[in-house]
Amino acid sequence: MQYFISHYNKESELKFPDDLIIYDTTLRDGEQTPGVCFSFDEKLEIARKLDQFKIHQIEAGFPIVSEKEKETVKAIASEGLNADIIALTRTKPGDIDVALDCDVDGIITFVGTSDIHLDHKMHITRQDAINLCETAVDYAKDHGLYVAFSAEDATRTDIDFLKRIYSKAEECGADRVHIADTTGAITPEGIKYLVSELVKDLKVMLALHCHNDFGLAVINSITGVLAGARGISTTVNGLGERAGNASLEELVMALKILYGKDYGFKTKYIKELSDIVSKASGLEVPYNKPVVGNNVFRHESGIHVDAVIEEPLCYEPYVPELVGQKRQLVLGKHSGCRAVRAKLNECELDVTDDELIEIVRQVKKSREEGKYINDQVFKEIVKKTKK
Repeated sequence: MQYFISHYNKESELKFPDDLIIYDTTLRDGEQTPGVCFSFDEKLEIARKLDQFKIHQIEAGFPIVSEKEKETVKAIASEGLNADIIALTRTKPGDIDVALDCDVDGIITFVGTSDIHLDHKMHITRQDAINLCETAVDYAKDHGLYVAFSAEDATRTDIDFLKRIYSKAEECGADRVHIADTTGAITPEGIKYLVSELVKDLKVMLALHCHNDFGLAVINSITGVLAGARGISTTVNGLGERAGNASLEELVMALKILYGKDYGFKTKYIKELSDIVSKASGLEVPYNKPVVGNNVFRHESGIHVDAVIEEPLCYEPYVPELVGQKRQLVLGKHSGCRAVRAKLNECELDVTDDELIEIVRQVKKSREEGKYINDQVFKEIVKKTKK
């Protein structure tokens, strides 16, 4: 058995779309994390690994930003990857022309739709926003692009206006419309209501771009899909502005393990992908980060370790190999005889029962004195004990 989860989940009663699209925006919104700037080579490496993971679409960048950004997006588009390559643009024909020069498969074009954005950022009316949407979608479709229209700050936008602007995008031939929860300000109950209301009037595919300001990006994405959305935006390690975006690894594993919905992703590459992005971004992954954190499959408590040695799923919902991780038994103040015996066997060291008890005591004492019990420290303790 590779996993063991709660039988109360009742995933069979939930309806997930078979054609769900997960598009990753690590290379665009992830790079908008303050202080992060990927190099040309780093972006290519991340794109290739995302493709190996079998991601559906890669949002490769915002090419109007700079010549270097344009060059990088174009290089990713020419890699011959299986994933569709899309670029972000404003609702300006000039932006779309730059994306066309990059030979991308499609674009995401956006405009702020909440009153606070219209009044204080864009200084335009609602009708102006609809006109911008129409111009951009028409122009991009006329040039043969896959087009997603995103309503920025959609979750703080009047629902009747959202329906109007999404309907205009649909009328102009948009392939997808996005709900951008730009400040992570909606609850799962709110996203369920919003999506349910929108899909009553729209035939175009609805997708979700959720931010994690309240730690709800993943569950809001899942809730939105159950309500009728068919696309989700993610970033590796949950990178993004402020608290980041919906974490790719958390979302995919929740769908696969908790909800029983496997979309064909090669999850064995998750840890490798996480490490590549962590190194390129200069941001360490927290040790307790779900799925990819170093502590996710590490066990120290004696009671836990005893159980894990016999059956790992006692304290793990799935085996680490599913995400490219490895199980580790860590020695410390909570360790017992069984954990120490397992470490002795790993190091091919043989001791008597009395020596084992003393080694356990010394392990606890050393850790409480501030020493991390790595292999070298452990072998020194064994050596001293056997004298």
